[in-house]
Amino acid sequence: MPLPKRGSTKANSHLSFNHAMVYVRQVAPALHFYVDQLGFKLIERFEHQGHAVYARLRSPRGNTTLALHMLEPGQTLPETEGVRLYLEVNNLDAFCKKLEGSGVKFLQAPKLMPWGWRHTYLKDPDGHELSLYYAGAKRFQKTAMKR
Repeated sequence: MPLPKRGSTKANSHLSFNHAMVYVRQVAPALHFYVDQLGFKLIERFEHQGHAVYARLRSPRGNTTLALHMLEPGQTLPETEGVRLYLEVNNLDAFCKKLEGSGVKFLQAPKLMPWGWRHTYLKDPDGHELSLYYAGAKRFQKTAMKR
């Protein structure tokens, strides 16, 4: 099935990505990971009965945001929902060494992938998968994978 052409509908021309919502068991450990270790900036934090239940964060570069939302009482986090957050870092290896020094564990050390981007994989305190990567100029180029 062919891909639709870019800008093929008027509705798409008004669409802008706003944020990703990440559901967490507790907001405080997630804030430590995303703010203190990854460098996101806290925009706002809401509390209920003395506990953080929601926080909105801005990425260290750019204008994208991430929201952390505590699960409702009685809810559990599903094992996986098929979503992985991708965060681009200019100096990936140095950033990973800094994270390792603060106790972050990686599923895979940074390595060059067949599509030309350098990736590493890890999980946040609630088990959500993240990929830290560097694509540079290749970010908006078509991938020419060799088999």
